[in-house]
Amino acid sequence: MASRVGILLASVFVLSCLAETSYGVLFSSLKQSLVVTATHVAANGTLLKAGEDKISVTWGLNQSLPAGTDSAYKTVKVKLCYTPVSQVDCPWRKTVDNLVKDKTCQKKIVARPYNASMETFEWTVERDVPTGTYYVRAYAFDAEGVEVAYGQNTGPKKDSNLFEVQSITGRHVTMDIVSVCFSVFSILSLAGFFIAEKTRAKSSKRNVGN
Repeated sequence: MASRVGILLASVFVLSCLAETSYGVLFSSLKQSLVVTATHVAANGTLLKAGEDKISVTWGLNQSLPAGTDSAYKTVKVKLCYTPVSQVDCPWRKTVDNLVKDKTCQKKIVARPYNASMETFEWTVERDVPTGTYYVRAYAFDAEGVEVAYGQNTGPKKDSNLFEVQSITGRHVTMDIVSVCFSVFSILSLAGFFIAEKTRAKSSKRNVGN
């Protein structure tokens, strides 16, 4: 009887582990043990231009926590996250407690091995970042690649220390140059075709006259 109970308990434990791996970790279960700050300099206050402006992100363990809090931390990923105002009517940005399904933080800023001391990374806002209001969040992962802790540069309501990104609109200068070059090439090719046709026509007339 005791052996059956032991096998049953072991089976439940294995199934729970598989479920956690298959279905993801719940954000609400994570400890907020990382301290994250994000600073930036933009010509228009908090409005950053994609492809141009930079964000300086700093993260590390909250030093007020007990020793050993970070014993399972192996890697850290820092991500750019949508604020609630930028998620309205956008189900592809929806916040879900299950991190496998969560779409809040889609853009990776940097990933590094975990270090208890504060680290800083300067990131140029990438060209494909859409217009919106953002904050920064860092996740700590264990050796199995599972999220075990987090930190962010804003509060639980995501209403402070935010910044806006203006996406690239219109055509890029490089594309304009390529377009102009292609147009010139097309005109020259067309002109060459007409000249060749005229020359061929004149040659045919001479041959008929002879």
